[in-house]
Amino acid sequence: MNLINDFVNSIPNEVLLDAGDHNKSTGRPAVHPGILLKAILYGYSRRQFSGRKIELMMQENLPMMWLVQQQTFSYHTINSFITNEKTAQLLKRVFIQFTGKLHELGLITQDALFIDGTKIEANANKYSFVWKRSTENYQAKLEEHVGELYDELVENDVKPAIEKEEMKTVHGVETITDQLEKEVEQLNQAIEAEPKIIKGGFENKRKRRKVKKYIRKLKEDYLPRLKKYHQQMATFGKRNSYSKTDHDATFMRMKEDPMLNGQLKPGYNLQIATNNQFTIDYDIYSNPTDTRTLVPFLKQMECREMFETIVADAGYGSEYNYTVIIDELNQQVLIPYSTMDRELKKRYKSNPKYPDNWIYNAEDDDYIDPQGVRFDFKRYSKRHDKYGFERNFKVYEANAFQLNKTASEASRTKKAQRLRQIYVNGTWNYFRNLVKTAIQSDEGHAIYRRRKFDVEPVFARLKQNMGYRRTKHRGKQGVKNALGLALMTLNLERLADWARQKATQG
Repeated sequence: MNLINDFVNSIPNEVLLDAGDHNKSTGRPAVHPGILLKAILYGYSRRQFSGRKIELMMQENLPMMWLVQQQTFSYHTINSFITNEKTAQLLKRVFIQFTGKLHELGLITQDALFIDGTKIEANANKYSFVWKRSTENYQAKLEEHVGELYDELVENDVKPAIEKEEMKTVHGVETITDQLEKEVEQLNQAIEAEPKIIKGGFENKRKRRKVKKYIRKLKEDYLPRLKKYHQQMATFGKRNSYSKTDHDATFMRMKEDPMLNGQLKPGYNLQIATNNQFTIDYDIYSNPTDTRTLVPFLKQMECREMFETIVADAGYGSEYNYTVIIDELNQQVLIPYSTMDRELKKRYKSNPKYPDNWIYNAEDDDYIDPQGVRFDFKRYSKRHDKYGFERNFKVYEANAFQLNKTASEASRTKKAQRLRQIYVNGTWNYFRNLVKTAIQSDEGHAIYRRRKFDVEPVFARLKQNMGYRRTKHRGKQGVKNALGLALMTLNLERLADWARQKATQG
């Protein structure tokens, strides 16, 4: 309690006031953001994450009453503060200030920054999923039906004012609907000018019924569904799913799986950076894989340059991540790639099928496999992954005449059509050797082995000790702020433990 009070009081008042709304001229007086921050941090330290329960603590809990100076405010105020965008900016500056304080106390070292991620279940219905593939299939079928309607209009002498492909859009359906409504008005005028009785029936009335049928089909079925599918595709972004009750949440596999059936649940991917079990920075992402979160996480981190080496597990090892961190951010990495452990084993090194174990002749730029077949350089190749990252390869092809020098010309031509090729990524091989050498060194190994007892315990305290496995808020902004407050609470608890140990030893 005293540590929370002293910590919040150490934050400059202008920083706190930037997170509040003290310029309004109407309504009740605004609560000072420092008081709100104290109340939430103390409530989280007592494992109370609900705004209603924190409000109740201000009326019943004596330490809480002392912290908030016997003020009372509604849970609406608490929840609004947590989900506010200004609170996110406040937490950003608070974490930076806290990191600087830890550095002054000598509680963190600058040799390494440890990064890892975990899944936090969202406050959303687990059966409210929307899948991108299903939406794409439904949209394709609907566009096919719209195209059939276009052909039917042409057959019934109703020439649409737009092209067939343009009609498959929301604007195209609205344009056709307006055109058909004008067609109905013209038919109404024609019907009023006709005599009351026409031999053989009213042709214009029959045509009007068909046109009205098309309008109802477009306005009541096609147009709402097409708008819904376009809105869903915009919500997906680069994701494959989202929840109807929290559009920012993505369905992903959780480690907490009591039914052991691999059920997907809506959640967020929490990424944290630690040193000496103190959280230095954090962020949340909607994509379930860790590989694509590392670069954006590092780029938004303002205190990243304080640390020399970025340390993470094999889930973050990729050519893109190595390229950005080493070449662009100019930092060292201790991040193994997924196959590094396998490549270090004797079984891999003695296997002749892997080109890594072949003889490479740098002068002639060719490879020789264990059977003595030479693979000559043939061409360059470029490949792009699904995220657009370009990888450059050199293609080597087996020498056809060396495969069978005694074969006839016909057989050599036949063999040349199915010659083996290998693709060599020089950049990837360079980073592989660089990372492998760094982790195998004595200094690198000593730093990397600290990862297990540096970043992992933070997740254990967050989920097991604090019980924060499922968020109380919806939306990415609210979830991020709530997690930031929870992580800052853990930082203060660890700092309090250090202070108690120091007092005992002193």
